[in-house]
Order: sequence, then structure tokens, then C-alpha cells
Amino acid sequence: MSEEILVNVTPPETRVAIIENGVVQEVIVERTKKRGIVGNIYKGKVCRVLPGMQAAFVDAGLERAAFLHASDIANTRGIENPNISDLVQTGSPIIVQVVKDPLGSKGARLTTNLSIPSRYLVFLPADSNIGVSQKIEDEEERTRLRKSLEWFVREHELKGGFIARTAAEGVDDMALRADMLFLTRLWESISDRCEKAGTQELVHNDLPLALRALRDMTDTSVEKIRIDSRATYDKAVEFAAKFIPEISERIEYYPGERPIFELYGVEDEIQKGLQRKVDLKSGGYLIIDQTEAMTTVDVNTGAFVGHRTLEETIFKTNLEAAQSICRQLRLRNLGGIIIIDFIDMVEDEHKRQVMRALEKCLARDHAKTQITEVSTLGLVEMTRKRTRESLGQVLCEPCPCCNGRGTQKTAETTCYEIFREILRESRQFDVESLLILASQEVVDLLLDEESGSLVELEQFIGKSIRLQAEQLYTQEQYDIVLL
Repeated sequence: MSEEILVNVTPPETRVAIIENGVVQEVIVERTKKRGIVGNIYKGKVCRVLPGMQAAFVDAGLERAAFLHASDIANTRGIENPNISDLVQTGSPIIVQVVKDPLGSKGARLTTNLSIPSRYLVFLPADSNIGVSQKIEDEEERTRLRKSLEWFVREHELKGGFIARTAAEGVDDMALRADMLFLTRLWESISDRCEKAGTQELVHNDLPLALRALRDMTDTSVEKIRIDSRATYDKAVEFAAKFIPEISERIEYYPGERPIFELYGVEDEIQKGLQRKVDLKSGGYLIIDQTEAMTTVDVNTGAFVGHRTLEETIFKTNLEAAQSICRQLRLRNLGGIIIIDFIDMVEDEHKRQVMRALEKCLARDHAKTQITEVSTLGLVEMTRKRTRESLGQVLCEPCPCCNGRGTQKTAETTCYEIFREILRESRQFDVESLLILASQEVVDLLLDEESGSLVELEQFIGKSIRLQAEQLYTQEQYDIVLL
């Protein structure tokens, strides 16, 4: 599989796109004013302990107090089944790392189990174990990596634990050793800053998006990394030469006049990624709805009628949908609980093949996923690790007309609400006339189809009613002015 990484840089934001076999699979957007804070280390202060939730809120100098669960606190005293009150106290300083960006109304998620990543390794200062990424499946390679790391730890008397990342597969011992020494030196400087820092202060800032993409997303399958900013390209080349020399030759500067995201069709995919409906090549389609609790995906045959039996048509639609769903999850960065409603299949073999296709596609996802078999209701339940806001949450905001409901009251409904309000106010206040301020659609309806009802209402209350259209009012908004 050929893979390319595109980096588009402008002063307000940086965008990274992953292209696999010419198809956009993932888009990450980081805005200068709202930079992601996952990986950042802060010296915070515990502002509230909640024993009933086994959690605490920490003031780390962020916009909102951040959330720290008892399971994310290093148990340095070895207390068996500790209570949150045994681990932290209100007002005490604490070193924490962000594991999830603030999402919606929720603050950031924190941990005291710090981890510092490099190209090949992850350093765990509070641990002493040596681990290997589960994505490295070759047992001989896993054994080699583990032995090499254990030997380096003993040789240099290093403190802390190390985990070999997927990118460490096949890497020689000298590169691993250099990474380990770099991480220990970096941790020493972070520890020194932790001691000197005041509370609510940033101690360690993770790399900007363009450099994180080089560190975390480049592997042997990545053929090119194209960057359209000369300054960012120079930084990337310098960073690669120091930490990832094997990818230096793959980094290219794109000087073209045509925007790089437009050239590769990324802009079109971003627009499609914000839409509710996703068309399949066969004629079927997906409906994707993201809510606070979960994301639901509904599969429909649409215009695809097949050539053989109904079961075969359903099977082919579900197979194509499985691949498209995996791509949409990555493209939109949908996380949390995801419910997939495939079209009901009768044959168990078809169900098995659709599930295998789904699992195979999800295996290429950078985010951790868990998936269940088809339930008795024909639904597939899965989870995808969420560490940052989805594409829709970054680029969009709730509609001011419907407040994110996705629907609004009809003009007819608003008319009847106005009638009820007029009856209530005419009984309560002694006025000569009333003025209705409403949207053009509502006023038009009152003057046309509801004009008879409006005349009857005037006669009933014995007061004149005037209408005035307001351009800035939504279909649900209205005001009744007493004159």
C-alpha cells in the first residue's frame, strides 16, 4: 500500500492529510488559537476531590478544570484498592499529563502516569516494565526488541520503563539506544522544570502538528511527506535529520501555485466529511449521526438493486459499507461508542465475511478500536479511542436556528404558539392593540392560510393585531408588542 502525508500550513492553522492509494483516509486540523494539548505536562493544583465519583478536578491553568480519575493516578504508596482521598488532597500540587483534549462542555482528561514518546519508544518515568507494541506480531522481533531494551536499561542503569512502538520493528540496536538516551535526558530536563514551576503552569509542550505527524505517522509504507510551507519544511528536515534520519529523503517541499489539498482532492473530502449522507459507489448510502452519547451509522441499499438475489444485494452493499465506514471514522475522527446498523443478513457466512472486512479495515486505523459481533438485533457495537475533537466539532458549531437539533418548528407551529400567547396576554393586560414581530415565513402564513384564524382572534379579543416581518428572526422566533 502506497501512502503519502500532505501538510498544509497557513498562519491560522495547520492541516495534515493521510493519503492511501490515492484516497484521503484521515484529516487532522490544528488551529493556532486552539492548539491540541494532548501530551502536554502541567503542574496543577487539586481544586476538588469527589469521593462519590472516585475522581478529582485539577486546575492546570486551562480554560476549564480538568478531570482526573482514580484509575489514572499512579499509586506510588502501594495502597491496595485505594480511595481517591488516599491518593490526592484538595489544594495539593500535582504533576499531570493531558490524555484527552477538552470536548464540548467537558474539560481535559488527565493522568499522573506520565509518558513521553519519541520516534521508536515511549518512556514511562513512573514504571519499570519493558513492553512491545501489540501491532508488532512477529514473536522473534518482539523478543529481540524486549531483550535489547532490557540490556540497555541494565547497561546504562536507566530508571523508568520503555515501550517499543510499532515504528521500532526492524530498527537496529544503535537507533534504539540513541532514542532511550534522548528520552532519559528529556525527562531529566522536564523533572527539573517540574520542581521550579509554580502551580497552574505548563511544564512540557508536545510538538506542533507537522512534527508530530513525522514522529507518529511515518512508517515504511509512507513514500512521501509533502509540505507546502518553506519554513515548516525546513523545520521538518532539521527534525528528521536529528531524530528520524531514514525519512529525510522522503520529505519534499511543494511550491506549486495550486493549493496542495485541492490538487489531491482533500478539500472535497473535507466537505463530504461534514455531511450526514455518504454515497457508496454501488448506489447504496450511509447515514451518519453524531450525538453526545454515541455515533450511529445506518446502511441502506438506496438505488442498488443487484443482479441476482436480494440476499446477495444486501451482502454486497454491507461489504462495501464496511470499508466506507472505517474510512469515514478515520476521516471524521469519530470516537466513543459507535453503533452500526448493517442491513439484516440471513446467512451466517455473509455476516462473518462482513465482520472480517470491518476488522481488516480497522486494523489500519491509528486509533485503538474494539468491536463486537453482530447482535441479535442485527447491530454491531464498537468503540474507537477519542483523544481530540471530531472534524465536525473542529470546523462547525451548532446551528443558531435549531440549536443543534437538526430540525426547527414549522411556520404553522409558530403561528399557533403566537395565537395562544395573544390570548394569554390580552386577558392579562389592558391594551388597545398588539404588534407581532416574526420571520417573513410566519408573517406570510398569517396573511395567507391563517388570515381567517387571525381575523377570528381579533374579533374574539376585541383588539386589532398588526404584523411586522423581521429579517433577522428565525422561523421559531417571535415577539408580541403591547401597544
